[in-house]
Amino acid sequence: MALTGYAGEEGRLQARVDVNGTGRATVETGIPVLDHLLMLLAEYASFDIALEVAPEEPDAEVAAAGRALGQALSGALQAEGARGHGSAVVPADEALAHVALEASGRPLLVSNVDLSDMGVGGLATDLVARFLTQLAEGAGLTLHVRLIEGRDTQHVLEAIFKGLGVALAQSCRPRRRKESDGG
Repeated sequence: MALTGYAGEEGRLQARVDVNGTGRATVETGIPVLDHLLMLLAEYASFDIALEVAPEEPDAEVAAAGRALGQALSGALQAEGARGHGSAVVPADEALAHVALEASGRPLLVSNVDLSDMGVGGLATDLVARFLTQLAEGAGLTLHVRLIEGRDTQHVLEAIFKGLGVALAQSCRPRRRKESDGG
């Protein structure tokens, strides 16, 4: 099974993922709230993630960072023996999000979360939707994000990224063998 992935262009952005990590993250997007969300993703997935975006234009690089992170994940998600799918319902204070994904090779983001007119900590939340779309594209994921409950934008985003971490961790676990397969 592929355990480590890397994607990026020197000097512009770099992404590295180790799916057998411990949840450590080194994230520098130039947007502290996004850094925090990606650190939550790493923690809840128990992946080690390194992501660096050129500081000159962090907003312009958010989508590219999502794609690079997705490309770094793609090998592990589609590895022979990996489960390839995962699902999690995760809270963050009053927010509750359901994230389900499959490494289908048919990239798609389906979400009921309207992030178009929100903002938190200097992050225009429509960038989060672009990040998730590009993550799905880069990793070949069918990604479903449902907000079950939530009023506070920060908590909504935290629930989504925690859920994404748990679902990604599940997708990289080995499949159980059926008894007829000898396992």
